[in-house]
Amino acid sequence: MDSAKYHSEVKEIWQSGVLQDLFPGDLIVELGRCFLKTPYRAGTLDTPGREKLVMNLNQFDCTTLVETVLALAIHSDEGDLSPSQFSKHLKLIRYRRGKIEGYASRLHYFTDWLSDNQKKKILTDVTSRLGGKPVRKKINFMTTHRELYPALTNKTAYEKMHQVEKSLSRKTFDIIDRRQIGATEKKIQNGDIIAFAADEEGLDVLHVGFAVRHGKTLKLLHASSKEGAVVLSRKSLADYVKSNPKISGIIVARMSLAHSS
Repeated sequence: MDSAKYHSEVKEIWQSGVLQDLFPGDLIVELGRCFLKTPYRAGTLDTPGREKLVMNLNQFDCTTLVETVLALAIHSDEGDLSPSQFSKHLKLIRYRRGKIEGYASRLHYFTDWLSDNQKKKILTDVTSRLGGKPVRKKINFMTTHRELYPALTNKTAYEKMHQVEKSLSRKTFDIIDRRQIGATEKKIQNGDIIAFAADEEGLDVLHVGFAVRHGKTLKLLHASSKEGAVVLSRKSLADYVKSNPKISGIIVARMSLAHSS
């Protein structure tokens, strides 16, 4: 990542003045809007060699967009816009306990990512509070589709990832059923993270983005593979779910940093 370019772009965001004195959820939405029309690209974190932190503000998949916006939101409370501070926050969010210890230390599965970031007091899982119910599911998509993940050709990485999946499979996570989303929309706040639970064997979540209040309608700000960029959905959240039969429900998380209210 070009440090000079990073500093210039981030400084421009802050100097615009639109981020001052915002509530955490509104801050997240405004930061997310800064990346509208940014190109979509999958696999930006899968680089050759040893696992290392990748910082890329020029291309996103759905997860890297969420991680980048959250890291920038933490940034806003500190006033230090340096790339080193941004990388510190991004690493904290992306890796188990904030430490890079090989490929399996990256929080690949959303439910694992959410649980770890809740322990770090960055996020709060509010799904059950909004009417979600616990489910248990066998999680093994990555190791059963090993060919999709080049790093898993390494036997050690594969075995460690298999252990992560076994641990996740023993746990429950809360989901708001797809049939209940219309009734739940009014309880979802601006800037909440919305994860779409997968109606697919071995996988917990298939997509993630941010909730955005657009008048009376709740929409999704996300990095869309279909549209090839970061976009604000044309459909409401409920209609977005209805249009995709592979979605079994949603998980909702809320920013809960020490400076948040």
